[in-house]
Amino acid sequence: MEQYDLLVIGGGINGAGIARDAAGRGLRVLLCEKDDLAAHTSSASTKLIHGGLRYLEYYEFSLVRKALQEREVLLDAAPHIMWPLRFVMPHDAAQRPAWLIRCGLFLYDHLARRRRLAGSERIRFDRHPAGSPLKASYHQGFVYSDGWVNDARLVVLNAIDAAERGATILTRTACVAAQRHGDGWQATLQGADGQQTTISARAVVNAAGPWVQQLLGGVIQAPASKAIRLVKGSHIIVKRLFAHPYAYIFQNPDKRIIFAIPYEQDFTLIGTTDVEYHGDAAQVAIDSDEVAYLCQMSNRYFSQQISPADVVATYSGVRPLLDDDAANASGVTRDYALALDSHGAPLLSVFGGKITTYRKLAEQVVDQLAPLLGNTRPTWTAGAHLPGGQLPGGDFDAFVATLQADKPWLPAALAQRLARAYGSRVHAVLGNATTLAGLGEEIQPGLYEAELRYLVEKEWATSADDILWRRSKLRLHLPAGAYAAVEAWLARHHGQAAPSSQQASPVY
Repeated sequence: MEQYDLLVIGGGINGAGIARDAAGRGLRVLLCEKDDLAAHTSSASTKLIHGGLRYLEYYEFSLVRKALQEREVLLDAAPHIMWPLRFVMPHDAAQRPAWLIRCGLFLYDHLARRRRLAGSERIRFDRHPAGSPLKASYHQGFVYSDGWVNDARLVVLNAIDAAERGATILTRTACVAAQRHGDGWQATLQGADGQQTTISARAVVNAAGPWVQQLLGGVIQAPASKAIRLVKGSHIIVKRLFAHPYAYIFQNPDKRIIFAIPYEQDFTLIGTTDVEYHGDAAQVAIDSDEVAYLCQMSNRYFSQQISPADVVATYSGVRPLLDDDAANASGVTRDYALALDSHGAPLLSVFGGKITTYRKLAEQVVDQLAPLLGNTRPTWTAGAHLPGGQLPGGDFDAFVATLQADKPWLPAALAQRLARAYGSRVHAVLGNATTLAGLGEEIQPGLYEAELRYLVEKEWATSADDILWRRSKLRLHLPAGAYAAVEAWLARHHGQAAPSSQQASPVY
């Protein structure tokens, strides 16, 4: 029976971050995930590293400050998948007065130290490029800074770092039973083929996200001291509505906000909705009312009108928010709570959270558990790069220029995409190739065997959905037959491919 210090159940951002932190402190870690890494909530976010400007309305000053502090840490850790983004807020005089917005932005600018992000300012749309896509009725607004993140790749990079520090990462492996046994835990893990193995661990972390209570009540059979509230967030993707690099934050009459964000060069990402959810978290999908709502809110501000027929893809996720008895879904706190059960072998359950604060959450989890396991190593992740993030001076553009100079045979668009995905580890993807032919067969336009092999061997990819959606967004750029081509390649070279979940829904 394999023995571990820590069993982490759940391969979303919190589970991967905890595994990374614990492994880096010398603990022997096993992470198991019943599906793919970031298969659910952690790949279905609005993809922002942000303090949460609107949380100030709910007086969540501590959460906003914590998130703003983490924003700076994360932007330094992986500049290839995270970067600053300027947000434009058109002013609608029928809603909040300008002085109130200005006060909120001043607070947002100063709740935490900013080293690399510009402060907020008031702008006139007749003098600013962000004004051109807006309706003529909007004359002025505000602009402020936050950050963008490739959410699913953030999860994968944390898992890679954990593995390279000694952790065992098992995807498509469910924990089907766990009981305290003596001074530790015995857990039964079941792979996709139905085969079961038993392992022992000195402590367990329940980071199952939407399934945290279900895991406690069923698999672990322990009481839950906290509760979560499932809130569905849905997004639509349409052809590009504007050409400049700014994003928008729109305030709606129902007090909700949506973002309109430049996405994958050719698209605009619009979301999110906040809808109470009571169904199966694994089967969440956008509904027609949500699509109509997002189109309507976009049309309220942009001159170019859109309809459901313009939507090229959608995705939805269920956020497991800490239940604070808020009256509506939009008002539920985005903070988290850690519930430690130390009556016997330690069990720590994670309730709530958001991507921006995942690293701090993971640090606090390991801070609580490490002493119970006799580990006194200090915290370390605040100043550490994620895999691929070691770019000279943190300058992504300079890194791409160097890559293109070193490999002039690499098409510029491909060099840019690979650098964004893999950062300084792009050389591991390219290997010893000195020509495009050296990358192997071109399975789909711009997708070569060398990259597929890397994704399978280093990033736990087993299906076309893993490759074309979570570890890249190539499905937005490739023809519908791309899925079949990648599945066929996986079947030929790595046995039968896992079935694609198709969580993100294309509209062809």
